[in-house]
Amino acid sequence: MLRLRGDMFGLVAETSDPRHIMWDRRQMTSPAITITYCTQCNWLLRASWMASELLSTFGTDLGSVTLVPGTGGIFRIDVDGTQLWERKADGGFPDAAELKRRLRDTALPDWQLGHSEKK
Repeated sequence: MLRLRGDMFGLVAETSDPRHIMWDRRQMTSPAITITYCTQCNWLLRASWMASELLSTFGTDLGSVTLVPGTGGIFRIDVDGTQLWERKADGGFPDAAELKRRLRDTALPDWQLGHSEKK
């Protein structure tokens, strides 16, 4: 049996076998964001705030935003496996506007950020 259902992540086709789930095309082409944060440094709140900023701005144009716990002072943000921000290399944490600009420039070039645009 094949059943279609929509959820906050897109359209899902389910078969009677729960191991076989097919996602719609939008899920496969939308950018996947991964935020890896240091649990030893207690950066979960910072990582979740960054995730909520991206979700609030880009909404359903993002395929996913995933938080990944790490150690050793890591704070890294990737889009589809490509580094967008790395705390040590980029000199600290991104401000929300800069992070949104980098994401837009990397994965969503047609997006207009409004007041967050560089002047």
